[in-house]
Amino acid sequence: MSDHTELTEFHWMMDMLQTVDVGLVVLDKDYNIKLWNGFMESHSGMLPSEVRDKSLFELFPDIDCNWFTQKARQVFELKNRAFMIWEQRPYLFRFPNYRPITGSEDYMYQNITLSPLKSTTGTVDHICMMVYDMTDVAASKKLLEITQVTLGEINERESV
Repeated sequence: MSDHTELTEFHWMMDMLQTVDVGLVVLDKDYNIKLWNGFMESHSGMLPSEVRDKSLFELFPDIDCNWFTQKARQVFELKNRAFMIWEQRPYLFRFPNYRPITGSEDYMYQNITLSPLKSTTGTVDHICMMVYDMTDVAASKKLLEITQVTLGEINERESV
């Protein structure tokens, strides 16, 4: 493969990382932010230059430090992925719902995946956090539950 082709593909990859509709954050072992993509910038209102090399917990004091570090420690030590789902914890980052007119939720519901990032020597000194917007799924599930309760009440009244 030519150097030009490799450079072009690298450029495409970087562009995709910035524009993908998933939040991407790279953290070091001290939980300092090393990478902050466009999704995170858009929803947090913070530029990559504002968050780079800053503590996740200082920038986002709402994040439960003990809970998060316990989850992340498994990723660093066992080199396995860890998951956080919106049904257990609605969000990690308290981002506003970016569809406030059509959306019924105040905040973005999130699924989070933590993945180890191995160095060239096989050690894990950084992890990647992927933030998925689950707001539409959460709102739909809530609406379905409300509808089921309403239908149950209607059925009870009609059977009397």
